[in-house]
Amino acid sequence: MSRSLTNAVLFVDGYNIIGIWPGLQQKRDGESTESARRHLIESLINYSAFEGLDARIVFDAHYQNTPGVSEKVSRNLLIHYTAYGQTADTYIEKMCASLRHKLRLSRRRLLVATSDRAQQLTVMGYGAEWMSAMQLSEAVEASNRQRQRRHQTPKRSRSRFLDSSLDPESQRRLAQLRMGLK
Repeated sequence: MSRSLTNAVLFVDGYNIIGIWPGLQQKRDGESTESARRHLIESLINYSAFEGLDARIVFDAHYQNTPGVSEKVSRNLLIHYTAYGQTADTYIEKMCASLRHKLRLSRRRLLVATSDRAQQLTVMGYGAEWMSAMQLSEAVEASNRQRQRRHQTPKRSRSRFLDSSLDPESQRRLAQLRMGLK
């Protein structure tokens, strides 16, 4: 995964990821599947925005007699709930098959995150790159650390003098007061 992710399309097999990430497993088992879904969505909202990905999480219909529906959560994240009788695997495979030529022409990468071995082989046959659930987890964590480092405030000086902890304008004004200029 060393090449840039910017403008890549990432499909995530939602329930497969929830079943493998330890934190999401705990949320699912201790709270609810809905709680685990929300946590995964929040994690991928931040990850996709920071990395510039076009991410799509796919959840199975789970034997509910409902039509497939898509929900745009952010500029970078779309959630798709499959129709009754359709699995996330088949949806992702069909999307990989239909997008492969279009993405290849635009030189965009197509990634699929799942630890399902059969799906891995199928999507790679369509030219998609594969990442395991744990690789995605590590990438999300690394992105979170990088984002936090970028947004940290600079550390203050450890000087014993109070004026060293002031901003430059306050230091200038204090110096003027000391010299009797104001």
